[in-house]
Amino acid sequence: MKPVYSCRIFDLYEDEVALPNGQKTTQTRLDHKPSVAIVALNAEQEVLLISQYRGAIQADLLEIPAGSIDRDGESPEAAARRELSEETGFGAEKLTLLFAGYSLPGYCNEYMYYYLAENLFPQKLPGDEDECITVKPIALTEALRLLPDGKLTDAKTALGLLLTAQHLKI
Repeated sequence: MKPVYSCRIFDLYEDEVALPNGQKTTQTRLDHKPSVAIVALNAEQEVLLISQYRGAIQADLLEIPAGSIDRDGESPEAAARRELSEETGFGAEKLTLLFAGYSLPGYCNEYMYYYLAENLFPQKLPGDEDECITVKPIALTEALRLLPDGKLTDAKTALGLLLTAQHLKI
């Protein structure tokens, strides 16, 4: 099926879908590459959050590093290492997969892998041209306190932080 719209990040389709009850309907589907999200924890138990402008909400957003698996044959772990280095300037000796699942399955097939990155070391790769990112280290315990206060509103960041707290038994 030919997409209704295509860009470098996703393709948009209008699909004729047969529902379990036998009815047919048209549904819009966003076809998105798999992606990774990384909770980077430094030796001081600070999470490396990033601040970047998000045009969809017309505001700067504080979030964990993340990005698409956009190279042929790139594994989720390799993509996580690349995105971490591009967006924060750090590499990680240890990566732990915390969770993998669909981000917005109501209309999008993006599958996201969540990693905890530990034992960080300086390692800078050039980032994407359209990203203006500022790294903001914040204590993990403080970041967790910001969630119920509505100061961290990115859902992948909330999930990543909560998964990390569960993994570390905080």
